[in-house]
Amino acid sequence: MLPLAGVRILAVEVYGAGPFGTSHLADLGAEVIKIENRATGGDVSRAVGPFLLGEEDSVFFQSLNRNKKSLALDLKHPRGREVFLKLVATADGLMGNLRGDQPERLGLTFAALSQANPKIVCAHLSAYGRDGARKSWPGYDYLMQGEAGWLYLSGEPDGPPARMGLSVVDYSTGTTCALALLAGILEARRTGRGRDLDVSLYDVAMHELNYPAAWYLNEGLVTARAPRSAHPFISPSQLQRTRDGWIFVMAQTQRFWELLCERIGRPDLASNSDFLDMPRRRVNRDRLTQVLDSEFQKRKTAEWLELLGGTVPCGPVYDMARALENPYFRERGGVQVFDHPDQPGFKLVASPFRLGEPLPASPAPKLGQHTDSILTELGLSNSEIQELKHLKVV
Repeated sequence: MLPLAGVRILAVEVYGAGPFGTSHLADLGAEVIKIENRATGGDVSRAVGPFLLGEEDSVFFQSLNRNKKSLALDLKHPRGREVFLKLVATADGLMGNLRGDQPERLGLTFAALSQANPKIVCAHLSAYGRDGARKSWPGYDYLMQGEAGWLYLSGEPDGPPARMGLSVVDYSTGTTCALALLAGILEARRTGRGRDLDVSLYDVAMHELNYPAAWYLNEGLVTARAPRSAHPFISPSQLQRTRDGWIFVMAQTQRFWELLCERIGRPDLASNSDFLDMPRRRVNRDRLTQVLDSEFQKRKTAEWLELLGGTVPCGPVYDMARALENPYFRERGGVQVFDHPDQPGFKLVASPFRLGEPLPASPAPKLGQHTDSILTELGLSNSEIQELKHLKVV
């Protein structure tokens, strides 16, 4: 039994943030049912290239929707609404990532669904929240990175602002929303009453400013970009040049600094008055970078990893291909393989959860793949299902 076995989640989700969050739940054993409108082609990510898989499917879609079910259902049709309320009565939670004004319009709130199920928990993921001046605004990850100051903090000081290479706000917000949903379900099981829960891309992006935000709010310090992707205060905690590339070194404590000096053959640096403690190393960061570069350029990155690894926190700087082919990543079971109907031996990055037992490994569903079985479970007859298909409700 996986931890979330027996938990049923309805997912009114598209694209990235919501599906990423519910994929965690599906990996942990929850039954996640995607509600998709066949008339619009379902989740828009089914058509996101560059690699498509048969009809209404893509590698992009597979990366976010494994282990889920798909119910084709038009929520705006009265008959579709009837079916949906039957399904709500069987569910523990609903998670959606629509514009902030859409859950109320579509009747996806606790107030609208509590008569069908007083224990239903509705977790709403939106760009800017369901209240305030921007509730109807569309929004995406990169916009949040810009407005929340992430782009200002990324890149070299003399270069243009730079976004994170991945959709980190989407992933963080999806994970946060999944956590909120599980918290709500625990409360509902204790009290017998569900609720609405809200998480937004904007709020999560701002929340992740964390300690630099605390520095500003309390001391007025505006954290700026530092050379070599360096930590804003601790040094050396940055990229260093090697003979054949780069290594990231993170001497986050005084002891790690002393060990670094010892391992690179420069114990004198630890007692140098300019580098004696963190504040002085920060003030003299540029000179320290030059000194360390001269040492690190004496060896290749792999040699430094052999010398420092396990003693001084450090790591190589890989492109994506090398990261995915890393022997340690493979040793960790980082690749999950399953047979997709259109591509046997399909590969995805495995779930980060390690439970001591295999996690589910089924491909993301075809659009409406589980419609008949779900409707039958809800008590609809074959003639009723055929009628709904004729009306294009399912």
